[in-house]
Amino acid sequence: MPIKIQKDLPAKAILESENIFVMDEDRAMSQDIRPLEILILNLMPIKEDTETQLLRALSNTPLQVDCSFLMLETHVSKNTSQTHLNKFYVTFDEIRRKRFDGMIITGAPVENMEFEEINYWDELTKIMEWSKTHVTSTFHICWGMQAGLYYHYGIQKHQRKTKLSGIYRHRLLNRKIPLVRSLDDYFYCPHSRYTEDREEDILKHPELQILAKSDEAGVFLVMNQDGSQIFVQGHPEYDRMTLNNEYHRDLKKGLNPQVPCNYYPDNDPFSMPVLKWRNMSNTLYTNWLNYYVYQMTPYVLKEDEQE
Repeated sequence: MPIKIQKDLPAKAILESENIFVMDEDRAMSQDIRPLEILILNLMPIKEDTETQLLRALSNTPLQVDCSFLMLETHVSKNTSQTHLNKFYVTFDEIRRKRFDGMIITGAPVENMEFEEINYWDELTKIMEWSKTHVTSTFHICWGMQAGLYYHYGIQKHQRKTKLSGIYRHRLLNRKIPLVRSLDDYFYCPHSRYTEDREEDILKHPELQILAKSDEAGVFLVMNQDGSQIFVQGHPEYDRMTLNNEYHRDLKKGLNPQVPCNYYPDNDPFSMPVLKWRNMSNTLYTNWLNYYVYQMTPYVLKEDEQE
């Protein structure tokens, strides 16, 4: 089944070139199927890349998925044009009376700052609080996980001595949970971050369970008891070249970055990286949509009454 997106969204042409079934609004309107309504709060700096990555990850399901992109009113994007945001994104005030089947909160390049120092923290916390009553299941990615665990559970992030960047092996801890169904005992996923949530802090909260972790990268996958909040301390949505682009960007800035771990053949940063996490990513997002969104959400999403 297709993923429904706006007809002019730049990601549409890229996904179609990869033989991914996408459908624009006109064609979707002719189908008598209630799509899943997914809200994506995109906090990543290069928003077009993240749009494509997340839409690709959400496309591997027999369900029709209708994605809306949410922007913050208290933050001005430096890397994405205002024209793009005005055309393809909505503000919280425009959708706050609506209910959504699922929501994704992405990572953000603010992890070296304290949460309360971030200029959009108040708006973000308002959205996270709203999600508890207006979203069936929320999927938090990387810094989005750290922000979510801090806001909902008071778990503080920790600064790492060096940036974690590369492809790391993770061990599955409980395969009976539907979220990880069909994943291998060990799997790989990209990480790119300066901070981390630690296992000992999460284990203090019996309402949370750790489903996968890495000896090198730490905790990877966490969820609460009913799956209404899911946290991923990594970037399963990254494509083959994302870490490469980040590395060469930082190199040009004179930041002297370390070569991403387990990423390039022979550790050569000018070679083609090996893609070895796409199946894991597809399975994880498909399981989330199926078991924690589609099978849990009401058929009719009622809007709040007008104030």
